[in-house]
This record gives sequence, C-alpha cells and structure tokens, in this order.
Amino acid sequence: MPYTAELKKLIKIVEKTRPARVERKKKGQEFPTIPLDEREKILKKYHPDFKSGSRRKIRVGPNKGYAISHEVVDILEARSRVDPNKIDLSRVDYQTDILIIGGGGAGAAAALLAQQHGAKVLLATKLRLGDANTMMAEGGIQAATKRGKDSPYYHYLDVMGGGHFVNDPKLVKTLVLEAPKVMGWLEDLGAMFSKLPDGTLKTMHGGGTSRKRMHYAGDITGAEIMRTLRDEVKNRPTDIKVLEFSTAIELILTDQGQCAGALFYNLETEEYFVVKAKATVLATGGSGRLHIQDFMTTNHYGATGDGLVLGYRAGVKLKFLHTVQYHPTGAVFPEQAEGLLITEKFRGAGANLVNVDAEQFVYEREPRDVEAAAIIRECSPDVGKGVPTPTGKFGVWLDSPMIDMLRGPGTVRSEFPGKDILFRRYDIDISQEPMLVHPTLHYQNGGLEINERCETSLPGLFAAGEVSGGVHGENRLMGNSLLDVTTFGRIAGLNATLYAKRKSLKGKLTLDHVRKYHRALARAGVKTDRIAPMILPDYSNPEVRKKQLTTQYQGTLR
Repeated sequence: MPYTAELKKLIKIVEKTRPARVERKKKGQEFPTIPLDEREKILKKYHPDFKSGSRRKIRVGPNKGYAISHEVVDILEARSRVDPNKIDLSRVDYQTDILIIGGGGAGAAAALLAQQHGAKVLLATKLRLGDANTMMAEGGIQAATKRGKDSPYYHYLDVMGGGHFVNDPKLVKTLVLEAPKVMGWLEDLGAMFSKLPDGTLKTMHGGGTSRKRMHYAGDITGAEIMRTLRDEVKNRPTDIKVLEFSTAIELILTDQGQCAGALFYNLETEEYFVVKAKATVLATGGSGRLHIQDFMTTNHYGATGDGLVLGYRAGVKLKFLHTVQYHPTGAVFPEQAEGLLITEKFRGAGANLVNVDAEQFVYEREPRDVEAAAIIRECSPDVGKGVPTPTGKFGVWLDSPMIDMLRGPGTVRSEFPGKDILFRRYDIDISQEPMLVHPTLHYQNGGLEINERCETSLPGLFAAGEVSGGVHGENRLMGNSLLDVTTFGRIAGLNATLYAKRKSLKGKLTLDHVRKYHRALARAGVKTDRIAPMILPDYSNPEVRKKQLTTQYQGTLR
C-alpha cells in the first residue's frame, strides 16, 4: 500500500526541512546528544521497561523473587509438556558427543568448532537450519579490525557504556578480543562483506559507538553470515547430523547431576525421541514472539524463549532478563510490514528521525534504549508529535532520502537493497520518501547465566547467543548480536568438546528435575493450565493471541 494522501501531505513538510538538515550534517553540525542525567529521565518516563506493572516476581526456581516481564514469567511458571512418568529414557534414539539445540548462528558456529576438534555432533533445530534471528539481523557486525583508528579497548568501553556498565566484564573482554578473529574466520569460510574497491572492508558508525567498526553486507548482514555458516554445516554431513523440525521439550540429566542430552518432539511425525550426549549446547535464541507488552516484533516465528524454560527448570540462573530491547525503528506502515526491522544502518548512513512537524528531536545514533524512548516520547499523548497512521497508530519519519543527498544518488538502492526491494512492493521508493517507524520488540538482553567459557552452572550444559545473559548488560549495541552468536557459539562448541573428551556420563538418565519443578509450582500456589516450552505462537484468532494457544497443545505421546 503506498502512502495515503494524508501521509503524503505530511511528507511535504519533511521535504521542506530536509535541505537545511542535510546542509547542517555536511558541515558536521550534528543534533546534540542527550546528557547522561537527561537520558535517565527519558528512559524512566518513556521506555517500556519502566512502565508501571510491566513486571512481576517469579515464584519458583533459582531466581525466585526476581521481577521480569509477565510474558516470560508465564512460560517459566508453566508445567512441562510431558508427564515425566510416561517417558521411557531407557530407549535412546540418538547418541552423540555434542548435542546442539538450535540452528541459528550460535548453534551453527558451535557445531563447526566441535566438529573441527574431533567431536561427533548432532544439531537439532525447531524449524529449518538457519530459521533464526541471525538470518533476520541486518545492520552489521562490530569488530575492531582497523589498527591505529580503533582497538578492542574502545570497543570494550562502548559495550560497557551501552549496557549501563553492569555487563559481565569477563564476557565483554572475551567478545571484543575475539571479534577480529571472528571476522577473519567468517571471511575464510566465504562470507562476503561490503568492501571498497581496494578490498578494504567498509565500516560505519552504529548507535553508541565511538569508532567506525560496523562491518556489513549491504543490509542483509545476518543473512550473509547465516548463509555461510549453514552451507558449511551442510558441507560436513559425516560429522554433523542435522535434525530439522525437532524441538527440545526438556533437558535430560543423570542422577549424578550432569546434563546428558534432551527430550525432543518431532513437529512432522508428532513423536517424542531421546538424544543422549556427553555435552549439550543451548543455542535456542530469543523470545520476541512472546510479544512482551503487546509490542510488534522483528523476531522470527520460532523465537519463543524455549531455552530459558529448559535451562531454568534444570536449575540454571537467569541474568538481565529485567530489561528488553525495543529496536528504535520498526516499520509501522504499511500495515503488512508492521514490526519489520528497519536497520540502524540507515541512521548510521545519515538519515534523521523527525516528528510530525519535520523537527529532528534526537541524535540518530544514541544507544538503542535511549533512541527508542525518545521516539515513544514524541508519539505519546503528552507530547503529541507522532505521525498518525491509517490504523490509528503513531510513528515518526526516518528520512532515508537524506542518504542519497549526502552520499550520492543510488546509495540507498546499493547499500540497502533488501529494504529498497521490499518497500517498492508497496509502491514506496525509500530513496524519495521517508519511512514511518516506531520501536518494535527486538532482543532479549538477558538470559541464562554463563561464564566466559560458555559453561552454565549445570555440568555438561553450555549456552551461547541470545539465550544467554551477561555480555550486553541492560542494553545491547548494534552489531554486537551477530558478534555474540559467532564468538560465543565458537567458544561453546570448543569447550563442550573439551568437556566431552574429559568427562564421562555417570548414573542413569532422569527427568527428576521436572518432577521437582512441578512440586515447586504446587508449593508456590501456582495454579495454571499453561505448558512450556511454547514451541510456536498461534495467530489464528487475534482476540486470543495473548493466550498463545500452543501452550494448551501437547501433541501425541508415542
């Protein structure tokens, strides 16, 4: 759907102020950044994390009393999809050295490193290999590769500052020191990043960065990285077995307290099966499809927080789940594209954010939580500067035509091919017309607690990527998610392999931890018919979407 006549009138106002804004930017006269004390005020007043009543305390488990979003508490305070007493663990369907749960960037990277170090690997994924948030990441991957201008030191400071200086410093140190190696590894595997004519990697700024260290592949960086990793996994079928449409239902432990694999459900055959493994890597990704606070989301269909449930039931603590990342710029028009990620790279390339009066109201490269809060402020009733959409929502303009005026005609089409093609389907030329955007649920800042070796508190269980928490603190910077999944995916794969070679499984397989969790729910007075993991959301009835119907469906127990 092209812009309506009413919206085109408002675009005319944007066009009138654009030349002056472009001229100021050419002169280096950037919109002032928000002072630190003012940032805190804006966050506390407008960011969804601080909305009254948006959190409640968990009543069971290792984080009892920890207040996080209702939607996540709902999946944690739920019963297992199976009755542990009806599962026969004496029949093992698959046996392997390393079990990897999740087929995104972290899972694929873990599989490659485990195989490289001599392990037999089984990778099981809920949907298809590569169906993950990694595939949907657009803007870039951070790494301090340019000596003299940048270093891991500056990257470290940016990450810590973006996370409000509460990040786990050991994890951050590992992330930034490994980043240049990860870029070299990806290139060696065949990833094609955008380069200058002399072969130098192109870099640009992202929100909250002090140096230009954002490497990218057009505006489909995640898809390019996932393509590379997925193809490499498929090229090693002898040592890496991939099971698609196989979703983990519960971790399996030994009666000696080791993780020994997992119970799975085949979405196609509707059968349960058991995988026994010497070491297990959780790489299940995020939880955007929980639609926290009823926000639209950028996340892929399977992002339902399954790994949080699996790890938490087995006794692994959660970290930093009290914060959620809302990407500042998600499409809010056309309606068919609501929630679609509009990469931060647009703002890194020079596009301003302007309100209904075509006024720039925020520096376009503030950290994501601050940027999102500023946009929500403009759209709030007390400020009233949002741009109304035909569906009754509000957004602000992301003035993408500025990019061609700043960097030359054709830049939008060449640097943002994915979005250029997509919006043309709706008869919108983003090199000539701005995009209408609003914050959208994007990233799970926290997750399962790990150390710098990706070990959890459960022996034999490792975690990597968005399912883990600590490296990003209370807010992630652009480009650090693709770095996170590849860096810690590799580390998890390596250390899981070293563990499997060093340790042997002792004791019988059991689901006693599930029985204990059910008893804890009863003692805490949690009365619910919810079951988890959710597996997939259900949008068949908009009126009951929040009930997530798949939490009531157990499938066939065979």
